[in-house]
Amino acid sequence: MSNDIPLNDSNIQDIIKKEARGLGDDSDFGEVQEVLGEHVITKKGTVGTDRFYFPKNLIERFDGNTVYFKITKDESKEYKRDYWLIFNQNKIHITF
Repeated sequence: MSNDIPLNDSNIQDIIKKEARGLGDDSDFGEVQEVLGEHVITKKGTVGTDRFYFPKNLIERFDGNTVYFKITKDESKEYKRDYWLIFNQNKIHITF
C-alpha cells in the first residue's frame, strides 16, 4: 500500500489507459478510457464490450498501474452502460 499514488485534480488523468479492478479477484472492469467530470469511464473487452461509468468517489487507490474501486463485481452492474455518454459544453450526448 505504501506505493499508492494519491489522486487529485492535477493528476487524475494519469489513470487513463490503466487497468481497472474492484473488490475481489473476479472484479475486472477493463481499462480506464476517460475521466469526465465526476465519472471514470472504463471499457472491458474488444468485441461485445462492457462500459462502466464509476463515480470518482469510488476510487479506493491507484498504484501506478491499476486503479482499484471500492465496488464488487455484482455492485458494478449498477454502473454498466450499453451506450457511451459524451459530456460537451454542459450537455450530454448519447451514442450507441
